[in-house]
Amino acid sequence: MTPPSALPTDTPPPDPAGIDITKESRGQIVTHSPTHTGPSTAAAPPEFARPTPDDRAADEPVREPTDGRPEAAPVRVQVVTLFGVIVPFLGIVAACLMLWGWGFSWVHLGLLLGMYVFTSLGVTVGYHRLFTHRSFETNAVVKFVFGVLGSMAVEGPVLKWVAMHRRHHQHSDAAADPHSPHHHGEGLRGLLAGAWHAHVGWIFERDPDDLGRYVGDWARDRHAKVVRAVSNTWMLWSAVGLLVPAALGGLITMSWHGVLLGFIWGGLARVFLVHHVTWSINSVCHLWGTRPFRSHDESRNNAVFGFLGFGEGWHNNHHAFPTSARHGLRGGRWT
Repeated sequence: MTPPSALPTDTPPPDPAGIDITKESRGQIVTHSPTHTGPSTAAAPPEFARPTPDDRAADEPVREPTDGRPEAAPVRVQVVTLFGVIVPFLGIVAACLMLWGWGFSWVHLGLLLGMYVFTSLGVTVGYHRLFTHRSFETNAVVKFVFGVLGSMAVEGPVLKWVAMHRRHHQHSDAAADPHSPHHHGEGLRGLLAGAWHAHVGWIFERDPDDLGRYVGDWARDRHAKVVRAVSNTWMLWSAVGLLVPAALGGLITMSWHGVLLGFIWGGLARVFLVHHVTWSINSVCHLWGTRPFRSHDESRNNAVFGFLGFGEGWHNNHHAFPTSARHGLRGGRWT
């Protein structure tokens, strides 16, 4: 495999979610890693091997790479995206400043940031890189821990998350993509409708009927019982994620007021921030940013969410090398 920094422009990108579906090696899981000189293959589960990468026309041209600079997006796209990203964060910051001293303090800031870090890592390392793309292998205890931390982010059962995300890679920015910001009409109205759908609107839609086919490999995994148990009890762990900061807030301040504020800041406000960052990967990172690698979609690298999402914002990198455990790829980037 050619290192990403030297990927030739006439080389097709790795297949979505790490599946090589070329005519010669259809149904093979390929580990695309920038540190590998050649892909390692293993038999793919039939539920995950698809005859075509997406529902685009076979002769659709592959988009060329950029020189690493942001592509010129329409001003309205930049304004709407910037507004949607910044306002929720400004609201949280404003609330913290206005409530400082009686409704917010260093204790609550610590609970907010601490729970944010743990549950965000549960999503990016656990739900995404371990369970969805199987970028690395580990023991049952680590799988359980990351499954629990991801569940505490209140983003649903791990196996459903995995199935939906694999479907996203299989149909990225095509009509069957569950949360693409594209294909929602023209003009400002279409832009707003697409941004809303990709950010949060897709959650309220009916689940595709074929989600089960995307997680058949986990039914045969040596730790299948552990993963299934965590997935089936995700609501319990979500509740634990809300109760832990409440308990810590009460113990640190030795007051019921501390319990309430711990629940609000380490629980509710933290869930809001984690969700906003996660959903921004679906929306913002398919609208605004750089595209250093060829890909069959509109995935983009966004430095802001590269930092806030612990590497998730390097989205074009990820779509070009989906099974790489590192999304930043180059040294010095928050992976």
